[in-house]
Amino acid sequence: MRKVLVTGGSGFIGNAVVERLKNKYEVIVLDNFSPQIHGENYEESYLYKNIKDKCKVIKGDVRNSEDLKAALEGVDYIIHLAAETGTGQSMYEINRYTDVNIKGTSNLLEVVLKNKLPIKKIILSSSRSVYGEGMYFCKEHGIVVPKSREIDDMKNGDFEVKCPICGSEVELRYTTEGCELTPISYYAYTKLAQEKMLEVMCPTMNIPYTIFRYQNVYGAGQSLNNPYTGILSIFSKLLLKNQNINIFEDGKESRDFVHVSDIAAATCSALENASTDYQHINVGSGENISVIQVAETLKRLYAAHSEINISGDFRKGDIRHNIADITKAKELCGFKPVYTFEEGMKEFTEWVKKQNEEQSLEKSGDLFERSLFEMKETGMLIQAKE
Repeated sequence: MRKVLVTGGSGFIGNAVVERLKNKYEVIVLDNFSPQIHGENYEESYLYKNIKDKCKVIKGDVRNSEDLKAALEGVDYIIHLAAETGTGQSMYEINRYTDVNIKGTSNLLEVVLKNKLPIKKIILSSSRSVYGEGMYFCKEHGIVVPKSREIDDMKNGDFEVKCPICGSEVELRYTTEGCELTPISYYAYTKLAQEKMLEVMCPTMNIPYTIFRYQNVYGAGQSLNNPYTGILSIFSKLLLKNQNINIFEDGKESRDFVHVSDIAAATCSALENASTDYQHINVGSGENISVIQVAETLKRLYAAHSEINISGDFRKGDIRHNIADITKAKELCGFKPVYTFEEGMKEFTEWVKKQNEEQSLEKSGDLFERSLFEMKETGMLIQAKE
């Protein structure tokens, strides 16, 4: 049976990938079980418990060559998921994101190269963040890729992006893989660096690669203790206690939310699919959902009595809108999103209700407050009332 190494395989996306692969491949997971994701005792975490009997699990780090050599023994394919993933956190934990995302990936490539390992393919989980604001339409200049929004505009409540040429209003368009790459967060820069490493090194090693640019991934199993990688757990904690929600910007900012099972299906489909070799592929739902819509959907599904307040606060490094063109995924991977946003959110909220709310969600709230303090202290969070 062919072997697949999944780095970071005990994480949220890794769980779904392992579930998808377990009956067809021998799966090895290498994970450092970061406390930010798994808590202080990883053996008690939902994510670890969910995979420990489905694959071989190695506790180790992609930054450690010996750990990688042990994990790569006899491996045919690599799915490289291991990374730090918080956009906001990356803007002030710069060395940490460099160390894990960039050094970890370079170390993986070097171990494969120096040990002449016969890897058949490497699949990288990249991010739509490499596009920055993505593609828009200007009536005067056609398709454009706006630059980062001006801080002064945002302080005045103007959160929309502008044409980088004439400064006029622009209309959102689906972002294709051919979009100019203009990362505006440090996390995005590290993901782009990972892509470039594979583009340079894999052809010299005669190893095909596929780079998937994931959109905003959600679903049952995502960490309820990690405030740096999503709003669903934060909103859930507040709503289940009927506490009010404060939404950044004007609430109209939007994302392409894609269910983790759909992400796993696309990722695994590329392992032995030569048409995906040396390709960059968006994986999303092809729909954009506003943050206010997310909050209202969760409130309804939890039957909460919370108020939803628009704060006007904002984070540096955040984008305004996001919607992916998934034509390439459909053509090359046979990809078709199974979950609608409503269906996925129903599944997610039912899963959350089954968790230990008093322990997991309470801790999530404490960590969220700490994350806000960290961003404010480093100047990455701008509060409208100041």
